[in-house]
Amino acid sequence: MTTETPRRGSARRAQVLDGLVEVFLAEGFAGFSLEELAARLRCSKTTLYAVAASKEQLISVVVREFFRRSTARVEERLAGASDPVVRIRTYLEAISEELAPASPAFFADLAAFAPAREVYQRNTAIAAERVQALVADAARPGSGVDARFVGAVAGVVMAAIQSGDLAAATSLTDAAAYRRLADLVVAGAAGAERTS
Repeated sequence: MTTETPRRGSARRAQVLDGLVEVFLAEGFAGFSLEELAARLRCSKTTLYAVAASKEQLISVVVREFFRRSTARVEERLAGASDPVVRIRTYLEAISEELAPASPAFFADLAAFAPAREVYQRNTAIAAERVQALVADAARPGSGVDARFVGAVAGVVMAAIQSGDLAAATSLTDAAAYRRLADLVVAGAAGAERTS
């Protein structure tokens, strides 16, 4: 009996996290009280407190969970690609697909709440390093393409996407911006292959 209670609690926590991720992506999180979130998820505030001790901590837990799950799915997609140029497109398009369900309200709340913004910044920095490595793998010696430069530019663009600067300048959503970045970086990497 004692082994089933933690399992049930664990399953319930996972279910609540699923629901919270869904609500946050669709509607943001700043405007919700714990009472409203509990009502939306048809659970008690005690159940929410089992996930985190306060609303601020709950937001951080849910945002980290969203990025953790997204990262795992992106890496799964990447594992299925072997061609170096295809891997770049696969990676950036997978990020785009993961961000696509996120509403403008979610991104506005991320930008306004420092702990959540830091999670997005950290994940963006890790993804930028990953793109730099993928570009380096795709560039061939003697191609004339500076893989470090292309990777660094991708990193700058990714940071501009995360900060909202690119959306302000282009009106692109984060997901759309990642698709355009994939086009740009892949064109450079593919050009490297053709000229080598």
